[in-house]
Amino acid sequence: MSALPITIRRLPNETVNRIAAGEVIERPASVIKELVENAIDAGATQVDIRYEDGGRTLISITDDGRGMSSEELPIAVERHATSKLSPNSQGDWDLLNISTMGFRGEALPSIGSVARLSLLSQTVDSDSAWDLRVEGGKVMPPKPAARFGLHGTRVEVRDLFYATPARLKFLKSERSEAMAISDTVKRLAMANPHVGMTLGSTSRVSLKLAGQSDDMDGRLARLAGILGEDFSANAVPINQIREDIALTGFAGLPTFSRGNSQHQYLFVNGRPVKDKLLHGAVRGAYQDYLARDRHAVVALYVDLPQDHVDVNVHPAKSEVRFRNPGLVRGLIVKSLRHALQEAGHRASTTVSDYALGRIQTGQSHMPLQGNYSPQRGGYAPNYQPPYRNDPALQPLVDGFSAKVEESGEAFDGASSYEGGQAYNSQGYPVQGQGEDLTAKPLGAARAQLHETYVVAQTLDGIVIVDQHAAHERLVYERMKDAMRGKGVERQALLIPDIVELGETDAARLLERADELAEMGLNIEPFGTGAVAVRETPALLGEMDVQGLLRDLADDISEYDEALSLKEKFEHVCGTMACHGSVRAGRRLNGSEMNSLLRQMEATPHSGQCNHGRPTYVELKLADIERLFGRR
Repeated sequence: MSALPITIRRLPNETVNRIAAGEVIERPASVIKELVENAIDAGATQVDIRYEDGGRTLISITDDGRGMSSEELPIAVERHATSKLSPNSQGDWDLLNISTMGFRGEALPSIGSVARLSLLSQTVDSDSAWDLRVEGGKVMPPKPAARFGLHGTRVEVRDLFYATPARLKFLKSERSEAMAISDTVKRLAMANPHVGMTLGSTSRVSLKLAGQSDDMDGRLARLAGILGEDFSANAVPINQIREDIALTGFAGLPTFSRGNSQHQYLFVNGRPVKDKLLHGAVRGAYQDYLARDRHAVVALYVDLPQDHVDVNVHPAKSEVRFRNPGLVRGLIVKSLRHALQEAGHRASTTVSDYALGRIQTGQSHMPLQGNYSPQRGGYAPNYQPPYRNDPALQPLVDGFSAKVEESGEAFDGASSYEGGQAYNSQGYPVQGQGEDLTAKPLGAARAQLHETYVVAQTLDGIVIVDQHAAHERLVYERMKDAMRGKGVERQALLIPDIVELGETDAARLLERADELAEMGLNIEPFGTGAVAVRETPALLGEMDVQGLLRDLADDISEYDEALSLKEKFEHVCGTMACHGSVRAGRRLNGSEMNSLLRQMEATPHSGQCNHGRPTYVELKLADIERLFGRR
């Protein structure tokens, strides 16, 4: 049986549009993204989004943009027809200077080829609105319709994927699709705070955002409306410029972290993106403060010249490519680290909120005695606490591990002097006398509980410190400073270790050989697809060199940064800091407790331990008074 001849055929336009629709229109959230971007490009200041059945049966988007005339409507649903690109004086179409959200001219024809599409639009100077319908790729002529406002467009998409029923099988549950829609709208709202947005079904509004000013205050207000007030209370501002690249936004404190990276919102020239380079930069900036399974919460806006970034690398426009990725990455890492440095010892307010929420209040079982007078609102001035006369109650008061004595003597009487500063045997600076320590940010130590927690009094509240976690951070920061001062010590291998990696991975590592050398890892090329390791960091001791290099190659491929080596450094330093710090269960005197608090105030990032857990909880007096019904 002879083989049939191969015949090359031209596909019908409807089939071409449906194939293309699969690239642009993945799910209902993709439809809403494209239509909202069109509304923003049209100059809308208010966008109303409605949907039913997770977007399957109905998607309706109304905006107050410029609108379209009866002549423009039929062109708008043609493939690769757009108002957002125009030729220059030489007649060339420049795809590197794109200032709009959309530019491909694919969204409307793609939607019209797989659903029932209705476009109702009006301009300011038109006598009526015009309605155009597309069903399964068939375009109807526009018809006049009643006006619905001064100007704008209303787009309705019904029965999504009815023309391609196989695509319906790949949609997720109604709840999952609704969550995807919500996430998409929130990202667009974060990118465009000047645009008011409403999201919901035809019977219920789930999100309503008023337009804000397009500055730092307006962005923070928009972010607070979406992410909650907790984010605004626990975020530090970012505002840095390097060369022609500007980075603005807000970064959450390390103690305000999440279990996944879905709460990292990144924008390039006002466009929401999911870019590996940007996510890798965020991870690199926080790697010193968070455990590997914790992720920062950030909203970062990168603005740069349009010809420095290519947005035409993905049909959904969700990915970008930078002309100078190293400059962008370096700006993000250094800006975030600088902002976290400026935050000092701050810890997330959600820690104290959680603590207050867990406090149980109840009726006292102690008998009322002494000179208690309900009419006078409490005990008389000459009231004596019951434990003064009742030995049975004394243990309730003596439950402190240690109380702060007024003497302020150094621990065990042993102290040393460096540069005029006295230090005790544990490395804490000894405090001077006569100073009102309650005015300090972390206050004056009053007691130690369970030989683990230091309780301090501030002017307007109390602070509870985990002594081991806090001192672990202090030791860790001192170790890092020492490493930066002396450099990373290396150990030479008697026989170089040859690691076979493959040509691509070996090339990735050799391109970053100088960076790896700064961290004590000296590598050289050794034939095709292999590297020779001549020196390793002394701090890491005996190690699996082959495993390390494979991890490094994977990190560089994924994040464009050698994270594995830095994380191993972090792990070793963290382990050493853990073993070299004050342990839980050790009794501290008053001088040591106050020294710990002062050193925390002077050390950046002391609000969280090496694993991202908080080192202290602050409770305001007003909150405590509310617990007791005083407010």
